[in-house]
Amino acid sequence: MLTGAGLSTESGIPDFRGPDGLWTRNPDAEKMATLRYYVADADIRRRAWRNRLESEMWHAEPNAGHRALAELEQKANLAAIITQNVDGLHQRGGSTPALVIEIHGTVHEVECLMCGRRGPMGTTLARVAAGDVDPLCLECGGLLKSATISFGQDLVPDVLRRAQRAATDCDVFVAIGTSLTVYPAAALPELAVGSGATFVVMNEQTTPLDRFARAVVSDRLGDSLPALVAAI
Repeated sequence: MLTGAGLSTESGIPDFRGPDGLWTRNPDAEKMATLRYYVADADIRRRAWRNRLESEMWHAEPNAGHRALAELEQKANLAAIITQNVDGLHQRGGSTPALVIEIHGTVHEVECLMCGRRGPMGTTLARVAAGDVDPLCLECGGLLKSATISFGQDLVPDVLRRAQRAATDCDVFVAIGTSLTVYPAAALPELAVGSGATFVVMNEQTTPLDRFARAVVSDRLGDSLPALVAAI
């Protein structure tokens, strides 16, 4: 399984590139997720921390799609859930944490860009709420950032290798709620198909890889995923 932002929109978390996505409505917001702008511009960092403090993610709950994937573990040999999402809703929805590969990191931790120290997001957000609008690492004074992968930032090599192995070794690869336009995650279906896997796309919008899929399902994921799991 590869999941993307489309799965979490039904939990109230806006996607980025969809018709009503955050970057569609405000293209300048993409700078807050681009490493070179974030590092160079204190105002962008302040805006990023303020947006993080007010994010809808903190109020989101797993939806029927998340719960269906957790149920799928009990019915099938589910090797991995590779997710582009950073919200942690798969784990909260009942999926075994060891099966979830967070290829783009997690919003629930912060990391220092200088010393690499990581810690809970809640602790840093408390500092922001108290007036520390551009918090620095308490160990070395380096810039802090959410432990998510920004544009211009490399994926964690071990995490990427684990995702690639899962794609190469699977019999069926299902892409769920992802536009399949962001690489290297979008290359995972290609690896799976090249290794002989059956490829299925479940996404409301068309994707560049639909032509390689055995089946394409464009229904609402909160309906189609539970129906799929119930049929197994």
